[in-house]
Amino acid sequence: MIDEFLTYLRYERNRSERTLLSYSKNLSLFEGFFKGLDANLSWSTVDSDVVRLWMEDMMDKGNKASSVCCRLSSVKSFYRYALARGLVKRDPTLDVDGPKKEKPLPQFVKESQMDELLDKSSWGEDYKSTLKRVILMTFYETGIRLSELIGLEDKDVDLTRQELKVTGKRDKQRVIPFGEELAVALRDYIAVRNREIERRDAGLFALEKGTRVTGPWVRLMVREELARVCTLRKRSPHVLRHSFATAMLNHDADLESVRKLLGHVSLSTTEIYTHTTFEQLKRIYKDAHPRA
Repeated sequence: MIDEFLTYLRYERNRSERTLLSYSKNLSLFEGFFKGLDANLSWSTVDSDVVRLWMEDMMDKGNKASSVCCRLSSVKSFYRYALARGLVKRDPTLDVDGPKKEKPLPQFVKESQMDELLDKSSWGEDYKSTLKRVILMTFYETGIRLSELIGLEDKDVDLTRQELKVTGKRDKQRVIPFGEELAVALRDYIAVRNREIERRDAGLFALEKGTRVTGPWVRLMVREELARVCTLRKRSPHVLRHSFATAMLNHDADLESVRKLLGHVSLSTTEIYTHTTFEQLKRIYKDAHPRA
C-alpha cells in the first residue's frame, strides 16, 4: 500500500522526489514500529492506541515535537488516501493530535550586561551618543515595542510623575511607570536635543537632521550596541523587550502586572517568560546544589 500511495503522490499530486522520500521514510518508520509490537498487525488493523504509542516512543527517544508532528502528518495523509480508496475501513489517526510544538524561548540580555551597556561612563557627550543611550534605556526600562517608541512624542512623557503613555497594537493606550535613572536620562536628552537639533516633527526621539527616528535606524543601532556586551545571534529591540520582562519576573514581579506593562491582551502570551526564568532557576540549581 505504501508503494501505491507514493505512486499517487508522484503522478497525481506531482510531489517532488524529496517529498516522496520523506513520506516513504516516515511511513516505513511507523510500519516498523507496529510490526515490532505485533507481527500480525497491519495497516488495516492498527488502532489509535498504537499511533499514540508510536508518538510516545518518538518523544521518549528525544525527537522534537515538530519532527513527531511531521511524521504523524505523513501517516494521516496515507490513511486519508487509503480510506478514500477502500484499502482500509477506518482511519486510526482521525482522533489523534500531534504534540504541541515547542515555542522557542525568548532571548534576553543579562542584567549585568545591560548594566555594562548603559553605564554612562562608557558613552560620549555628543548628541548621537546621548540619543542612542536613552533609547536603549527606554526599551529596557519600559519594555515598549519598536513601533511604540517611534510613535512617542514629548506630550507622552511625564517626567514629574515618571510615566510614559504609549499607543500599542489596535491603538490601545497604556501608561507605563519608569524609574529615576531613566527620568534623568530623558531630561538630559531633551535638553541637549532642544539645544542642538532643529526638529521637523513632534517625535520625542529625533535624528540629527530633525526628523523622528525610523525603524531601520533603531534596529541597526540596537544590533550594533548590543554586540558590545553580548553574543546573542538575535539582537533587536524586541530582545530588549524580552530582557525587560525577564528582569521583572526575576525580581518577583507577578505575571499579571508584567502582562499589563507589556500590553499583552492574553496572559498566555506573557507566560513564555516564566519558562525563561525557570530555565535560569534550573541552571542556578545545577551550579549550586552539591548533588545536582
